[in-house]
Amino acid sequence: MNAKRPLIAVLTGAGISTDSGIPDYRGPQGLWQQDPSAQRMVTIGPYLADPEVRRRAWVMRGEAGALAAEPNAGHRALVDLERSGLPVRVLTQNVDGLHRRSGLPARKVLELHGTATEVQCVGCRVTGPMAEALARVGAGEPDPACRECGGILRPRTVMFGEALDPVVLQQADAIAKACDLFIAVGTSLQVYPVAALPQIALEAGARLVVVNGEPTPFDEAADEVIREPISKALPELVRRLVAEGA
Repeated sequence: MNAKRPLIAVLTGAGISTDSGIPDYRGPQGLWQQDPSAQRMVTIGPYLADPEVRRRAWVMRGEAGALAAEPNAGHRALVDLERSGLPVRVLTQNVDGLHRRSGLPARKVLELHGTATEVQCVGCRVTGPMAEALARVGAGEPDPACRECGGILRPRTVMFGEALDPVVLQQADAIAKACDLFIAVGTSLQVYPVAALPQIALEAGARLVVVNGEPTPFDEAADEVIREPISKALPELVRRLVAEGA
């Protein structure tokens, strides 16, 4: 009988996407550090209440270039890990869709904060592509409304002031409890409830590896801490895990 292969859970944050040209939020050069007022554009209360906040938010989305971003070596390394045959689940705080675009099967990616590649109407809940909404902004609509009911359009993400989908969070908790190795990549591990996932994994007996440029609250508990740039460190870590069978 074949031995059970170890399950690897990989939690990714903004740091894995910076080499794709998408800035992080909380790092020393993060968006919140450079422009604290930008947080209002992704906070549900001001977004719904203030048309000017929405107009600024649409400009920010267009300038961010997330839809044009391409997966980098860090994303591709996780594809290599999945294709090696080792059981892998990717839990991501990112909304850029780059894990799916890199070639990871959708069923193996859990987008904890939703996706910015789609929009949703606050009123009738209909969804559509973000690219189409941004095209309307480019054509002169500063705050495009839902074509179905005229309601406010928003990205299909979890904004500040909103709770994570309890079903998605329950799935993430289950993966953290079941994994043998938990890898945290490019995340500050400071925002709860997602930041609780490494602790859940540790308490269930998993090993913990932290790959991040800045210190995290879990560094002392980790079996290994890697400070090198993610696009270099993650491919090297994946090659080692595949060689060792994790």
